[in-house]
Amino acid sequence: MSEVLLTEKRGGVFIMTMNRPEARNALSRELMYEMAEALHEFDTSNDLTVAVLTGAGGNFCSGMDLREFAAGSTFDKVSEHPGLNQQPPAKPIIAAVEGYALAGGCETALCTDIIVASRDAKFGIPEVKRGLVAAGGGLYRLPRVMSYPAASMLALTGDIIDAEQANAWGLVSVLAEPGGALAAALDIAERIAANGPLAVKATKAVLAKAATWTDPDFMAWQQTVVGPVFASNDAKEGATAFGEKRAPKWTST
Repeated sequence: MSEVLLTEKRGGVFIMTMNRPEARNALSRELMYEMAEALHEFDTSNDLTVAVLTGAGGNFCSGMDLREFAAGSTFDKVSEHPGLNQQPPAKPIIAAVEGYALAGGCETALCTDIIVASRDAKFGIPEVKRGLVAAGGGLYRLPRVMSYPAASMLALTGDIIDAEQANAWGLVSVLAEPGGALAAALDIAERIAANGPLAVKATKAVLAKAATWTDPDFMAWQQTVVGPVFASNDAKEGATAFGEKRAPKWTST
């Protein structure tokens, strides 16, 4: 059983906790491997709809383990399954951030679909201050969630901002009181998990592609994703349950 990543299943919710509190949950090769394996389990399970990623000990993640890096460790191809930064799961994932989400930790949060942060959480990609470049997808994803000038300010200065500023810039979706990020993230996750699993997965797929297609091409592609959902047993069950004023019973078929 892994000690650097703790996992828990609560109904359709999969909770992953980075568990290196002594290193502010810095991303070691071992932790990155365990995360890739856990994400594969999550994405291929018929019983799980949404994941929550958080960190132990009052911090989310301080980024790449610089001690490992300085000792000569490489962080490429740690698993046969893609890591979160390489290929986010097809199902939605929520980040619950307390404390620091810096460098690769901020980039990891950016790979999720919804970021819930404590009001006293801190975000930043300070790689330039160490003569490095944020190469975990942050420079690609930041301008997609905030304005280009705001993304440039954060990336080029390497400054650290608080959750209030991150929320104003569009990086953080929901603010929570200190210590309450995980509870708030789980509340959102449970609301997502109550929905049709096929519909949730298809909706994420469409959202992820929305900004990169022209209208005619997008609408044609979207039909290939949503068509099977409309023809599914879950779609019929959702409509039937609505008419019968009861909670639907999803089967993911």
